[in-house]
Amino acid sequence: MAKNEDKPATIVPVERIVQAIILVRGEKVILDADLAVLYGVETRVLVQAVKRNMERFPADFMFQFSPEEFAHLRSQFVTSSAWGGRRYPPYAFTEQGVAMLSSVLHSDRAVRVNIEIMRAFVQLRRILATHAELAHKLEELERKYDEQFKVVFEAIRELMTPPEPKKKRPIGFRPWEEG
Repeated sequence: MAKNEDKPATIVPVERIVQAIILVRGEKVILDADLAVLYGVETRVLVQAVKRNMERFPADFMFQFSPEEFAHLRSQFVTSSAWGGRRYPPYAFTEQGVAMLSSVLHSDRAVRVNIEIMRAFVQLRRILATHAELAHKLEELERKYDEQFKVVFEAIRELMTPPEPKKKRPIGFRPWEEG
């Protein structure tokens, strides 16, 4: 087989990229710090490159977190003390914004990582489309068949619903309760 026909080895596992994709403002985005790790650069270098080329990043390609979103993000993740850590809200890049990054980050790694990120977004879309298609087919079957299969359909729907997170017991000493 010719070298061009072989699929090149991935730089970053697709699972790592998928873990970095989060939902903010109804958009699937990757934060600047996560992108910097994937690209192998410092976050400040990535942000500087973006700021030098702001005309390439309209609001539907990239946005900066509001102070409230940033506070919520910080409460979700353990952050360092007042002496370290991030002092400004992060930038969030949509799929189009990530694609545009390859034009402002001039390295072979940036281009190769961008290709992997685009593949991860495509894979996520396929998974979501398959899930939506399955739900639609289930609804059609429910309409087609009557009450005899209602229990089966309810069981299938239950299996499709993600489990709710379990409540964690509080840490620490609690005296015995009577009764």
